[in-house]
Amino acid sequence: MPRTKKEEKKEDDSKKKRVRHSYLYAVGRRKTAVARVRLYKKGEGKITVNEKDYNKYFSTYELQQIILNPIEATGMKKELDFSIKVTGGGQKGQAEAARHGISRALVILEKDLRKTLKPFGYLKRDPRRKERKKPGLKRARRAPQWAKR
Repeated sequence: MPRTKKEEKKEDDSKKKRVRHSYLYAVGRRKTAVARVRLYKKGEGKITVNEKDYNKYFSTYELQQIILNPIEATGMKKELDFSIKVTGGGQKGQAEAARHGISRALVILEKDLRKTLKPFGYLKRDPRRKERKKPGLKRARRAPQWAKR
């Protein structure tokens, strides 16, 4: 049965939608920090956070290692570039959100990497966050001092 021009156009449009970007996208979260990660396949191992080199953005060695953990665990340090936009939270929360996003992007790139990253806990979003203040209390659980007399 001959196809109409409309059907052919729909088929062409669906092909275009699949090849949207030259990167893979993932979101990582931790407490109130959100990291939007772009993974570029053909790269030299550059990592930029909020348009700065990750060494400049995260000044301490510990925070830099948090970001590098999933990349080193998979052995893809020199093959991929990462561009990360981080908002909210503190420095450590942002670093852990970036690690979560990088791990998710790596799993999108290669499904087999899930087995490598899961035992380290890099794919799990750490759900802990500050508890809300309850009425009648000073903080979330701190009650006013009790006096017998």
